[in-house]
Amino acid sequence: MNARVTYQLKDSIATIAMDDGKANVMSLAMLAELNSALDRAIADRAVVVLTGREGMFSAGFDLQVLAAGGSDAYQMLMSGFELAERLLSFPTPVVVACNGHALAMGVFLVLAADHRIGTEGAYKIGANEVAIGMTMPFCAIEVCRQRLAPAHFNRAVINAEIYAPGEAVVAGFLDRVVDASALQNEAQSTAAKLAKLNMAAHTATKLRAREQTLKLIRQAIEADGVTFRARG
Repeated sequence: MNARVTYQLKDSIATIAMDDGKANVMSLAMLAELNSALDRAIADRAVVVLTGREGMFSAGFDLQVLAAGGSDAYQMLMSGFELAERLLSFPTPVVVACNGHALAMGVFLVLAADHRIGTEGAYKIGANEVAIGMTMPFCAIEVCRQRLAPAHFNRAVINAEIYAPGEAVVAGFLDRVVDASALQNEAQSTAAKLAKLNMAAHTATKLRAREQTLKLIRQAIEADGVTFRARG
């Protein structure tokens, strides 16, 4: 692993931490390293704690690459959504320790985890695509739909409403919020509890419970690919 993603295994818990020194953008390099780390977690049969750095989980896709279009932008978009799908169907529990801001593709990864813990502070949580002039991708809509509270779905997706961490719990982006000093300990404690589950039963139940969601997300990824290719 290089500096963007680190992997630490302890007591059957794999802590995967993103840190590009800036906004933890979902670049092609970051996405590739995250997938490599997840491959290691599968090989280690480990519960995953996915986290960022202090103050920043991820601000989403690399907008410069996305704006330029072409094959790199297409591959980045598809890889990001496929990563969200992978987390939703991951064979072991996935805990997100959201250190701070989580926007766009960053928050879609949060929404794909099994348990999501945020931190108190002046942080922005939400899907800001419409606010920056982007039509919300089909896959992003389905990822949001499967987790957000119905009363907040339109506000978050169509109106691009951004939430503070405590409000993000009510909206459905997060399960709970803790003090920043307690975040990593809480994530590790939660992962340790989840590690005691019967993993075969966990995986089978996850796939059964999310069967329709995963089907819709796969269809949405295909539709986004067609739309992006048509746009050029």
